[in-house]
Amino acid sequence: MRAIMCDAFEGVDNLKLVEIDKPKAGPGEVLIRVKAAALNFFDTLILRDKYQFTPDLPFSPAGEIAGVIEEVGEGVQSVRVGQKAISYIRWGGARDYVVVPAEEAITMPDPLGFAEAAGLVITYGTTIYGLRSRARMQPGETLAVLGAAGGVGLAAVEIGKLMGARVIACASSDEKLQLCEAHGADDLLNYKSSDLKQTLKDMTDGHGVDVVYDPVGGDLSEAALRATGWYGRFLVVGFASGTIPKMPLNLVMLKGVDLLGVFWGEAIKREPADHAANMKQIMTWVAERKLKPHIDRRYPLEETADAIRAIANREVKGKVVITL
Repeated sequence: MRAIMCDAFEGVDNLKLVEIDKPKAGPGEVLIRVKAAALNFFDTLILRDKYQFTPDLPFSPAGEIAGVIEEVGEGVQSVRVGQKAISYIRWGGARDYVVVPAEEAITMPDPLGFAEAAGLVITYGTTIYGLRSRARMQPGETLAVLGAAGGVGLAAVEIGKLMGARVIACASSDEKLQLCEAHGADDLLNYKSSDLKQTLKDMTDGHGVDVVYDPVGGDLSEAALRATGWYGRFLVVGFASGTIPKMPLNLVMLKGVDLLGVFWGEAIKREPADHAANMKQIMTWVAERKLKPHIDRRYPLEETADAIRAIANREVKGKVVITL
């Protein structure tokens, strides 16, 4: 079978399309023929060993997949051959076949095609965990989303609206903000042409925002922190800017702000019941056609390196998917 492989932590230029043996499903496992694999910002990091997890070499990028179950191992009763399934696999999705534990193969929602389904788990899972489990955001609160046109940012716009928040989408261009508006954002803020802190304060009549969702980091983080209100919550989601900010803790004290880390990949292992409840809500919204991942670009398997470069260069609005 075909696979995109990384055999050294030397970045995207080291990726190669190779032929490897097709795996078999062992006891408690299922074999999935991959129809689509979604890429995320962390794929740009993991290829350089800059992510929280370090895979064994060689490995394939792409942490979430959608496909068709082709084989079930001994003892598997929860799914069957022929079912469409999605799975979060951490890495290893850019290949024709993957083997996953049966309990990690989730039945694919009917309203979605393979490309949309592949991009469902990480961005929406991360976002609902941040907004619901960490910030405990309530209807009527104000949510500011940084990097709002990216995959995880756009998910925050959509889920924020479904949770009843007033959503302020913050992005670096008017074109990106138009996409955010189409996905439900109430207010738009271009932080290339406007002062982020002052504009957020003005938009909230000086009170400040209740929740900040920050997958960007860099200079934007402190500006957004300064724009939070009393008892605000600041969600640390990621560092797409490439810079991890150093935050002035006196602001945290003076505003009574909670700085909350959003490490979804670890939380799903430590708190499986909470993760299951969050994913059940996501699947319900998808079934009701209230959520549908926005696919910005689709690439064939052999162009996986180009797809990851597009993410690294911040050219993407929404999700990037490899189709097989």
